Amino acid sequence: MSTVTLAAKRRRAALRTIAFLSPWLIGFAVFFAYPLLSTVYFSFMHYDGFRPPTWSGTKNWTYVFEHYPFFWPALRNTLWLVLVMVTLRVLFGLGVGLLITRIRTGTGVFRTLFYLPYLAPPVAATMAFAFLLNPGTGPVNSLLEKVGVPAPGWFNDPAWSKPALTLLALWGIGDLMVIFMAALLDVPKEQYEAAELDGASAWQRFRYVTLPNISPIVMFAVVTGVIQTMQYYTQPLVAGKVASGVIQGAGTMFEPGYPEHSTLTLPQLVYNLGFQRFDYGSACVVALVLFALSMAFTALLMRRRGGLIQAGD
Repeated sequence: MSTVTLAAKRRRAALRTIAFLSPWLIGFAVFFAYPLLSTVYFSFMHYDGFRPPTWSGTKNWTYVFEHYPFFWPALRNTLWLVLVMVTLRVLFGLGVGLLITRIRTGTGVFRTLFYLPYLAPPVAATMAFAFLLNPGTGPVNSLLEKVGVPAPGWFNDPAWSKPALTLLALWGIGDLMVIFMAALLDVPKEQYEAAELDGASAWQRFRYVTLPNISPIVMFAVVTGVIQTMQYYTQPLVAGKVASGVIQGAGTMFEPGYPEHSTLTLPQLVYNLGFQRFDYGSACVVALVLFALSMAFTALLMRRRGGLIQAGD
């Protein structure tokens, strides 16, 4: 076979491969590559959405990191939610999944009760929690006062606003519960039986049998939880509005983060800068910081994945 014929066959094979990949390549280019490159481009531009963008160099970056007073509080809040909320959601979801798989009767009832809160719309669920945790008239604080426990300020107290959001996230744990239940039911029973014959305790069976088998699901829950928390926008914004008592009408602008910027997150900054202040360049800077943090967390978690698999060593 001549060299020309071999090269033609390789070229046709490459074209066929590209043809099969073309739906993904088009989607990647339109929905990821182009928006990412545009965000990088506009981060170096002064652009208000009305006039053509003009080159501003690193002024947007300098403004966000050095002069914009809300960036660092929002970054600290976002990292706190990622570290605390994601960890507690994974542990609580795994605990609920273990509990339901061990229940002999009424499994369907408990599974439904734990899953239903996840179906509640985020705005409605947040407003309900703001009512329940109202420091003056909420039933939770009324009950705590009756039993002699100091009542927190919840969404009206900077020290308790993020724990209140964490409670809201734990209430809607149904998605992780279902995922962990499926993983737990898929663990081979023969391994549990062999561990029992070897005299393993309940903790040892969990550590040496359950955890290694469900470690990919745990990693999936952590990675998706980090990405979702990096996009955490609706719940803290609604909670701040309801707790502050601000009625937002036409022509008014609500500054997110009530109380004292304790519920301010980076996605709220993107919206505030881009669609309320019309500073698209600075909004793109914050969006790129979010993207970089998400990539860094994901890369770190994927590197540490082997630790979960070897938990029993």
